Amino acid sequence: MRHVDFSPLYRSTVGFDRLFTMLDSLAQPDQAQTYPPYNIERTGETTYRITMAVAGFDETELSLEAHAHVLTVKGEKSEEPAETGEYLYRGIAKRAFERRFQLADHVEVQAASLKNGLLHIDLLRNIPEAMKPRKIAIAAEPVEAPKAIEAHVN
Repeated sequence: MRHVDFSPLYRSTVGFDRLFTMLDSLAQPDQAQTYPPYNIERTGETTYRITMAVAGFDETELSLEAHAHVLTVKGEKSEEPAETGEYLYRGIAKRAFERRFQLADHVEVQAASLKNGLLHIDLLRNIPEAMKPRKIAIAAEPVEAPKAIEAHVN
C-alpha cells in the first residue's frame, strides 16, 4: 500500500491539521479490523445512527465510552459454564472486541439500545449558535447629491 505524505498541504491550510492526521491514520494497515460489522446511517438533518451486529452479547457485556472526539465500543464475553455437548462447527464468535469511531466536532452520543443482536447508537450533531453560519448584511453608504461648483463673477 502506498503512503501519502500530507505535509506539503499543512503550510497552505489553516485548521485542517486534524483532518490530515485522520486521513493518515486511515491509511495504516493495522486499522483494518472487520469485527463486528457495522453500519453508519444519517437519520435526519443533524442525527446519525451507528448499528453494530453484536450477536451473542447482552447489555452487561458491552460498554460505550465517548471521550475527546472518540467513541469506543467494547465487548467482553463473560465466561460460560462448560457445556456437555460437542460443537461440530462454531461460527458464532465469542471473542472480545474494541471498535473506535472518530467523531466530528460537536457530535454527541444521545442514546444506545440493544435489540435482536444489534447495538444501535444514536448521535446528534449539535452546533452551537455562535458556530453556525450567519448572514451578514452589507450596508450601502448613502449617496450624496453631486456638489455643484458655484462660480462668482466679479
